[in-house]
Parts: sequence; C-alpha cells; structure tokens
Amino acid sequence: MIRKLKSGEYRLYSRKVDPKTRKRRNLGTFSTRAAAEKHEREVQYFKRH
Repeated sequence: MIRKLKSGEYRLYSRKVDPKTRKRRNLGTFSTRAAAEKHEREVQYFKRH
C-alpha cells in the first residue's frame, strides 16, 4: 500500500495491520511513486521465495 505524504514523498506500508501497534508497518519512503511501486514488487517477490 503506497500513500503520498505531505512532503511529496511516497511511503510503502504493509498491507496488514501490525497487531502490536495496530498500525501498518512502514516499509520504506521513496521520492517517486515509481520507486515505491518497484520496491513493493520486490517485497512481494521475496515474500514468495
């Protein structure tokens, strides 16, 4: 899940809510949406392998 921050950057969050904090985990902040989408694909790849 990618959200745009007020600063103009994009942050990648986990899809599921963390049971301890009841919030989504921050998986990285990127300057462009394309970079965030690329990293999201990499995360999904490593979850499967």
